[in-house]
Amino acid sequence: MIDLGLTKLAVIGVVALIVIGPEKLPKVARMAGTLYGRAQRYLNEVKSEVSREIELEELKNLHKEVQDAAQSIKTGVENSIAQNKSEVEHAWNDGAPSVGAPPLMTATTDDLSRKAREFRRKKLVRSSAIPAWYKQRNGGKMHVISGAARVAKFRPRGGSSSSFY
Repeated sequence: MIDLGLTKLAVIGVVALIVIGPEKLPKVARMAGTLYGRAQRYLNEVKSEVSREIELEELKNLHKEVQDAAQSIKTGVENSIAQNKSEVEHAWNDGAPSVGAPPLMTATTDDLSRKAREFRRKKLVRSSAIPAWYKQRNGGKMHVISGAARVAKFRPRGGSSSSFY
């Protein structure tokens, strides 16, 4: 900016005192100070607005780059999925038996009846591990009750009412 030393300021002050006069010099100095402050504030606002615009432009560019990268990743994933799907379908179609060939696994009626017997036996074992009369006698769970019902069931019932007051 302007290089003003102490001697130059003193010369300017003496000339201003002579030209303006001692009566008007304080008012002019105040006015010059306020104008100088306004100019500084205006320059600072302009600088901050320019920096905000630059940052906004950088953010827009970064957003565009991120969207482009995400789009490229998305297309890459979609392409690989489509390729893998086509490979699986190709392998499935190539490995499928022809029309005249017998199927690889066939379930016979003996196998099905054996599986049904095993299922019924396992279900019977699971459901009747403990007899119902034993559960009733010894207080086993016969059905599920809610937490509030369980609290009410096991709450001690005294003659006095328990009040907080």
